[in-house]
Amino acid sequence: MNIEQLFFHILYCNSRKPNELRTFSNKGVRTLQHHELIFITGGKAEITIDSKRHTIQEGVLIYLQPDVPHLIEIDLKNPISFFSVHFSYVRIEQNDNAWTVDEDVEMFPLPAVQQLQDYYQLEEVFKHMVDTWYTKLPGYEFRTKSLLQQLIIAIGQNIKKRHRNYATSLKVEKIINYMNLHLHRKVTLTELSELVQLSAPYLTRAFKEITGYSIIEFFNKLKMDKAKEIILEGNNKVKEVAQLLGYTDEFYFSRLFKQLEGMSPSEFHSKNVHGV
Repeated sequence: MNIEQLFFHILYCNSRKPNELRTFSNKGVRTLQHHELIFITGGKAEITIDSKRHTIQEGVLIYLQPDVPHLIEIDLKNPISFFSVHFSYVRIEQNDNAWTVDEDVEMFPLPAVQQLQDYYQLEEVFKHMVDTWYTKLPGYEFRTKSLLQQLIIAIGQNIKKRHRNYATSLKVEKIINYMNLHLHRKVTLTELSELVQLSAPYLTRAFKEITGYSIIEFFNKLKMDKAKEIILEGNNKVKEVAQLLGYTDEFYFSRLFKQLEGMSPSEFHSKNVHGV
């Protein structure tokens, strides 16, 4: 299937964040007239598709095809959090300077339920797509369709990565856990290489392939996510937040924060703490 020949129509996107206050109910067997992709980010549930029962948890991707009955039974004590997109598509081809539309297209070659590995990049694209749909800024429909194409490409890349040396993937996960434990300081490439016993060039390449980010980009992203938590939880000055995250230059920290978040730390505080 050539994704470049597909024209997507998004019906709607949906999401539920961890610990979001929302009442859940199990709605019984459903059948869709369109496609749906659901990425589980937390919680637990059971899903039955064509009489096959699956346990779903964090990192599971569900692909629901049209006219396929399915039943989702949510664990009400630990309800799932997720991103989802409902969509349809047609194939558009150009022959002899004429465009043709083919609505009878094959389904995506995806299993109904699959447990993904190394899904950081995929989750980021999914989140961006859903956020774009929710904010509904001018041109959001076009951007959301483009992000859906990126998402499907990311899913395909993720599946290919399963053939990668799994030991390397585990080492990248070990590095990410190490980063999360050392957000308060700098870490060096040499330090990380020694941690997982991989050469610096190999680690740099493998990390980028698995996460979609360079090591420094990923570490800075983790730090900025932590910075947002610190800003929302208290009245720390920008300099104090920077120091808590190992930045000796508060102006560099502010530039980096604005580059990644689209606003300065002070603007983020004003918008989210004071509700401006």
